[in-house]
Amino acid sequence: MTTNDLLIGMAGAGGDGVMSAGDALITAAALGGYHGVMAKSFGPQIRGGESSFRLRVAIAEVFTVGGTLDVAIALNWDDFLRFGAELPVGAETIVIYDSQYPVGPEGVPLPGARPESTIAVPIAQIARDITGTDKAKNNVVLGLMAGWFGFVPDGLLAGIRKKLGKKGADVLEKNERAFAAGREYAAANPLAPARPLEKAPAPSAPKLLTDGNEMCGAAAIFAGCTFFSGYPITPSSEIMHYLGREIWKYGGTILQAEDEIAGIGAVVGASFAGKKALTATSGPGMSLKTEMLGLATIAELPLVCVNVQRGGPSTGIPTKSEQSDLFQAVFSAHGDVVRPVLAATTVADIFAMTVEAFNIAEEYQTPVILLSDGDLGQRKEIVDPIDTASFRIIERRRANARELERYQRFAITESGISPIADPGTRGGNYLASGIEHNEQGAPTASGATHARMNEKRIRKLNPLKMRRDLFDVYGDPSAAIGMVAWGSVAGIAREALRDAQKKGIRAKLLVPRLLYPVAQQVFEDFFASVRAGFVVEQSHLGQLYRLIRMYVDVPRGVESFARSGSNPFTPAELSERLRDLAVAVQRAGRPELEPATD
Repeated sequence: MTTNDLLIGMAGAGGDGVMSAGDALITAAALGGYHGVMAKSFGPQIRGGESSFRLRVAIAEVFTVGGTLDVAIALNWDDFLRFGAELPVGAETIVIYDSQYPVGPEGVPLPGARPESTIAVPIAQIARDITGTDKAKNNVVLGLMAGWFGFVPDGLLAGIRKKLGKKGADVLEKNERAFAAGREYAAANPLAPARPLEKAPAPSAPKLLTDGNEMCGAAAIFAGCTFFSGYPITPSSEIMHYLGREIWKYGGTILQAEDEIAGIGAVVGASFAGKKALTATSGPGMSLKTEMLGLATIAELPLVCVNVQRGGPSTGIPTKSEQSDLFQAVFSAHGDVVRPVLAATTVADIFAMTVEAFNIAEEYQTPVILLSDGDLGQRKEIVDPIDTASFRIIERRRANARELERYQRFAITESGISPIADPGTRGGNYLASGIEHNEQGAPTASGATHARMNEKRIRKLNPLKMRRDLFDVYGDPSAAIGMVAWGSVAGIAREALRDAQKKGIRAKLLVPRLLYPVAQQVFEDFFASVRAGFVVEQSHLGQLYRLIRMYVDVPRGVESFARSGSNPFTPAELSERLRDLAVAVQRAGRPELEPATD
């Protein structure tokens, strides 16, 4: 019996090589032509401590690593159990654990779960016997995966050689032997029944293996960004790391500022100087950047601020993903401010939405907030190469010669967008301050002028609400059951919808990439046929649901389905909820039988 969709979870202590094992598996999968997604998870301490990964490899395209594990690997039980719902074990799970950690009298310590089989393997002992150290445990595990599941053995071995080849022939030879020993153990102790991974069709073109944060950095460079300034913060730091390696090659500059405020202050200055500029942070950093975002709004300066969300409030849970910064992105501004807020849904989508964020910032001369999250930012995906020829790059509307004769930087135009001039442009000097100003930029306390400028800054964003290309609708357009999902949860919802459709349920899904300003007509059109449904999101308050209700007459049967971060949704859970709603709608639409009469 072969499988074409395999979900593996592994956990261990710091130094066990858990992430190295996950990276090796997904790299081998990419070379083998599979689709795949790998999510990383860490304990609450940023440095050291337990770590885990969930890796899903399949023949068909996949959008999430959610769901019950097919294979669970526990290098020790304490670390595995700390991840709770992130590594769910069920009745069909094969549990592999290191036999140096004995189980109690009740067996494997998985309360509430009875896995299909549990296999004790002397993983650490095999590693020590061959290499003299526990550090080769991860390569023993890779051998087990190759032996029991046929997991691209040549790709795994090539990865070991690439990673360890520079550490000397002796180190490489011992780790190759550890890998071989894992395969030999698997061959001597076959699974019953066998469950090899079905061979993937040969890929027509090489695939990309990358994570969301690196994809964001690459997209920024492609969009023309030549300046980045920020401050390291989990889980966004990889954006800075990537640009620190790459942006110089394209004539750009990176500044690691002394704090979050200085980071965005430099970005505002770079934008004023005529550069496309980017900063990246997470929730606590966004709090500190708020005042400078206000300056960029009133000075009408384009910039992009990426928030890779994590659990909050305050320091919260730095290593866990959440979608609870939407209110912050939309409302954390003093004064009457509307600034665009976008959200990506997959690693590949982060490229497109980063480019879109720069285009919107430049076209409308405004700061744009792009919401990612820890799951999207740090997970790895096997994706098709990006077709960069399909993208259009937009530049800010610079003042022409006629406009520079009597230059008005903040001229009230029909579109609300005014001509901008870079410093040093003859006739283009102007004051860009944080105080309210007239059309020339001169400070004013006039209530009438303030009202006109507020109207101008908000009106210029109205065309965004007509951008239907920033929304995806899946499923039956006329379905009575509707679901809305955004960010990383959108992938889980897509798979849930696909599963529900296979069961004959008529439902549809709306995935918004533009979260603010709210595209009222798009939501109204989607809800027109809906009698029951839910907005699913990873935040306790159900923030998108509440935001939509501020502008849209949401049908009474549509509710919020929300929960805090570190408690992931699964496709099966959402699919079951769709089924329940379908049954309820059918019952509600069935006429009651008339009582019998004589």
